[in-house]
Amino acid sequence: MTALARTPEPGTVPEIEITRFRRWHVRKVLTIERRVYPRPWSASLFFSELAQKNTRSYVVARHEGEVVGYAGMMLTGLEAHITNIAVDPDVQGLKIGTRLLLRMVTEVIARGGEQASLEVRTSNHVARAMYEKFGFEIVSTRKGYYVETNEDAFVMVAAGINSTEYRNRLDRIRAGLNRSRGGPRSA
Repeated sequence: MTALARTPEPGTVPEIEITRFRRWHVRKVLTIERRVYPRPWSASLFFSELAQKNTRSYVVARHEGEVVGYAGMMLTGLEAHITNIAVDPDVQGLKIGTRLLLRMVTEVIARGGEQASLEVRTSNHVARAMYEKFGFEIVSTRKGYYVETNEDAFVMVAAGINSTEYRNRLDRIRAGLNRSRGGPRSA
């Protein structure tokens, strides 16, 4: 892992590049996947997802060229389902997940989507708070969804994401990231 200070400077976020997830990123993504999930995805599953270019979108977050996080989604008509967002545990808390989710919902909007959904562990309060900031609301519970731990999942949905109100929400999130980095830069 690149030497990335946990807190580069009070109130700042490190320079993070969000770019398309390519086949050569799989090895590093698998390293993060194994550190974050009790039942990680396999390389073949990632390769299968990446091959479905019309209905899937995957990105990686990089710091100084090193992959520090990734996110993916499945797109079906007006809906998107966020399949995963993961950040290397060594750099969690630096708003990398926020940048990844911002990229995902921005892409849903660009493709004309109306809503996005995801599942989150009921015990993952940090992730739930981030999703709520993006307008995701709990709509149901899936009992025992995470079979490796028998933990329930909340199904969360952000509806109306192509509205002016939702775009304004994203602008506020983007502005908060820019202030943290000390100035405007593209996500």
